[in-house]
Amino acid sequence: RRLRRHEGESMRVLMFGWEFPPHISGGLGTACFGMTQALARRGAEIIFVLPRIDDSKGKGEFLRLRSASGTPITQDLVQRMHWAQQEVWRNGIRCLPVDSPLMPYLTPQDYVSALGRLSGHTCAGEPYCQVQHPAGEEESRQSRSFTYTLQGGYGPSLMDEVLRYSRLSAALAVQEDFDVIHAHDWMTYPAGMLAKTLTGKPLVVHIHATEYDRSGSDINEQVAGIERAGMLAADVVVAVSRLTRKTVVERYGIPPEKVMVVHNAVARHEAQRHYPIPPRIRHEKRVLFLGRVTFQKGPEYFMEAARLVLQKIPNVRFFMAGSGDMLPRLIRRAGQLRMGSRFHFAGFLQGEEVDRMFALSDLYVMPSVSEPFGITPLEAMLYDVPVLLSRQSGVSEVLQHALKADFWDTRDMADKICAVLRYPCLAAELVKNCREEMKSIRWENAADQLLAIYHNVHGGRS
Repeated sequence: RRLRRHEGESMRVLMFGWEFPPHISGGLGTACFGMTQALARRGAEIIFVLPRIDDSKGKGEFLRLRSASGTPITQDLVQRMHWAQQEVWRNGIRCLPVDSPLMPYLTPQDYVSALGRLSGHTCAGEPYCQVQHPAGEEESRQSRSFTYTLQGGYGPSLMDEVLRYSRLSAALAVQEDFDVIHAHDWMTYPAGMLAKTLTGKPLVVHIHATEYDRSGSDINEQVAGIERAGMLAADVVVAVSRLTRKTVVERYGIPPEKVMVVHNAVARHEAQRHYPIPPRIRHEKRVLFLGRVTFQKGPEYFMEAARLVLQKIPNVRFFMAGSGDMLPRLIRRAGQLRMGSRFHFAGFLQGEEVDRMFALSDLYVMPSVSEPFGITPLEAMLYDVPVLLSRQSGVSEVLQHALKADFWDTRDMADKICAVLRYPCLAAELVKNCREEMKSIRWENAADQLLAIYHNVHGGRS
């Protein structure tokens, strides 16, 4: 039996995540990068498992990036997985199917059945299954292996990808030496549950956004069921805000004592470039929305507030940076409101494009309907840009001096936008106060909290 790990000893963490720079589509990858970098500085050894790694240009110098895609699964491990998966779903969690053209659905029972079919070692119905025959003379049934090729991302076959990722990640888990499993968001929860059952190591699951945040009352029961199963199976659930913790306890029925709050953060050194404002737009004020153009982020409320502001201050430009299912409708709406010359759609931005957009803005607005945390306001503040936040956001818990409004109150939102644009002294005061608050919003603080959680669950298993 392994002796209890002392506080000063290095903690080895097997981390399952769906995004990591430069392959990101939102705040999840950004948070994983900042968090793991701070953990590494605290001495933690991290093995981060992505669905797929296309090249070696990722920002993984301080950790070990592993690609689940292509990991071989032996016939012997298939049998163990079949047993483990039955253990994972032994509580009979029931998810109701929902008709949707977005992705295929897989109930937990079908999940077990699909995995069980692998025991016959056939690839029927599995287009990404590749049988690998060992070189040499006679191959034994037990040594025969196969693997899957994952596409990664959030395509129409996301649920199939989640299933395959869980199998491949579990196969990788039995090869690695680690102390704790840490799974980020629902896409990796099945992998974390399977790895825990196969290895006996403690499981920490991180909830960055719930299905109730993404979809409101019209939730995908399949996704919510996986979220609930993962959190119930975990030794500790990490929520990114008190707002998210409340949702986890009340909506998912998770015992309050196992849900810990660890706020996200941002690193000051991430703002390394200075971007001068082009002379042709220095006389104008610029207001930015940056995020997914989806229901959760409240882009329609931003547009309505922009309409009200332009009635009072015509010389303002509004920018909506991002992509999502609501984009075509909002483009049409901007035309109907005759705002085309003052409301611009910048599309999906990444890397230096994001930095430049923040740097050129006079105000950043995050009007989210439901935001578990929200890193983008912190990123805006790195460039000394004042921010206006939805009160329905987790980041408002750590930013006491930012301007706040209810997402639905577009008139109050518009009034506050006008106040910042009209009164430079107010904008300067907001920047000064938020700059002070930023000194305590550091990834190192989050890393210390996570390490304490790791040591606690690991010590409890020793």
